[in-house]
Amino acid sequence: MIRIHPFTALRPPGSLAAGVASDPYDVISTEEARVRAEGLPHSFLHVVRSEIDLAAETDPHAAEVYRTADRNLQAMLSDGTLVRDDAPSLYLYRQTMGGKSQLGLVCCVEVAQYRSGEIRKHERTRPDKEDDRTRHLLATSCHAEPVFLCFRDRELEGATLASRMLADTATRPLFHFVAADGVTHTGWRIADAAPYLAAFRSLERIYIADGHHRSAGADRAAAAAAAADPDHGGNEEYMRFLAVLFPHDQLRILPYNRVVRDRGGLSPEAFLDRLRDIGEVRPAEAGTPGRRGEVLIYTAGSWWSLAFPASSIDRGNPIASLDVALLQDRVLAPVLGIGDPRTDPRIEFVGGIRGCSELEARAGSEGVAFSMHATSADELLAVSDAEEIMPPKSTWFEPKLRSGLFVHEFERVSEAALA
Repeated sequence: MIRIHPFTALRPPGSLAAGVASDPYDVISTEEARVRAEGLPHSFLHVVRSEIDLAAETDPHAAEVYRTADRNLQAMLSDGTLVRDDAPSLYLYRQTMGGKSQLGLVCCVEVAQYRSGEIRKHERTRPDKEDDRTRHLLATSCHAEPVFLCFRDRELEGATLASRMLADTATRPLFHFVAADGVTHTGWRIADAAPYLAAFRSLERIYIADGHHRSAGADRAAAAAAAADPDHGGNEEYMRFLAVLFPHDQLRILPYNRVVRDRGGLSPEAFLDRLRDIGEVRPAEAGTPGRRGEVLIYTAGSWWSLAFPASSIDRGNPIASLDVALLQDRVLAPVLGIGDPRTDPRIEFVGGIRGCSELEARAGSEGVAFSMHATSADELLAVSDAEEIMPPKSTWFEPKLRSGLFVHEFERVSEAALA
């Protein structure tokens, strides 16, 4: 039984939403954030990338960075850049990109259900990134950026959740704007939360699509806040975290491509000969593989297709059958010597939105680029249901949730919790 909760949102007035909304912290570097926030005093980058307001040499994880994030957030509340709603509510958030929309429910979910596994994950997290998110949460006493969750929709009392959400978009939106990247963002406040609370109680689990470090940080921040709160009862706002929940069949997942700096000492001809021992190799054009079990490979100025033998793929194994796993197990490790893609400096990962020209540029004349078939939402959920962990960089979600459109406050904790 999934429990979702309305919350009293901090959000920009509709007229300011476009100028406040920003890229999420984890898809933009400090240098990029400085450039994008230039001339935009209301940009939420001043909260999620607050080091841009400090000296260029400032460590992004210095204590002053988190204090600056809190000061900037409070200043936005004071000057009306953000306003506090008059009552707890649920919200809808629609993103439209390339003619395709995804419509999600903005709410709070429970740390307890993250801990129990009712909120399923599919990635490992890094302690240093968890530390960063935990410190940011405790310093600002808010969940400044939502976690991207999904669920398997189903019919309840004659309507699916997706159809119920769509019906509730008939009201006047809170905001509507087109961002610089061409993605349209629209939000609504839901008048009656009760049907949604009941509908989610009929679900046994929901899934993290994107935001594993935010979720882990919320868990750790909740534990720290509870330890510092002598009146802790378990129903505090810090025991919940901000999320947007989408029907899983609306998700747009792009490939997460790979580039290896060199061919591991092999000539182009010897490298292709090794590939022919693995599967069927044919000349190809730049693009994206048209089916699972195939990868496009660029090296020495040419594109090739490698098809893994269908009979060799165990489709009953949710991990081993992933294209990213097939590539790792059959090419990257044995042929190119990439034993651990999480730590090997020879490999880098490139989001599918950047296109094949980016892969060619990064591979150059000595490297190898791999254009992947996208992992599907069904594959993602199958891995989560099996309580398995996906290989690193298996999914790239577009469009990204904009930050600053909805913020969830929680109780401010003592300085001891920040240590």
